[in-house]
Amino acid sequence: MSLLPAALEEGACAVLAAAACAGLRVATAESCTGGLVAAALTAVPGASDSMERGFVTYSNEAKTELLGVPAALIAAHGAVSEAVARAMAEGALAHARADAAVSITGIAGPGGGSREKPVGTVHFAACRRNGPTLHRHRLFSGDRDAVRLQAALEALDLLAAILS
Repeated sequence: MSLLPAALEEGACAVLAAAACAGLRVATAESCTGGLVAAALTAVPGASDSMERGFVTYSNEAKTELLGVPAALIAAHGAVSEAVARAMAEGALAHARADAAVSITGIAGPGGGSREKPVGTVHFAACRRNGPTLHRHRLFSGDRDAVRLQAALEALDLLAAILS
């Protein structure tokens, strides 16, 4: 019996099936979800066939040190931005033996929001080696757990899209 919500488990299964079908390995780079996407993927039996690694880069320093996101990019755009989400996904690919990567950076709350970036603001990016980087921006509602769950589901959906 899985500890994960059914929707998260279904999303993870879909990603791993798509990756296995294409013979690809995936990596995750997570901030506000704190490894929830990697946990969902690795909860699926057989995940080791397609899951390469996950980065939890909650702090700005971790984004820079582990993924190579330029500190100047974070300073210019903020950690919760399209530019940083793209750099996180591309950095995950650069620092992993994976073929595709997804990233998540956002404000899960209850604090930390602003008028420009309210609580629930999340940016996602996904890329495949030698391919374009896709971006999504969402504004989720609910408490911290609800925002994190919705963000994880969205990330799995975007990763599935880049794999197909």
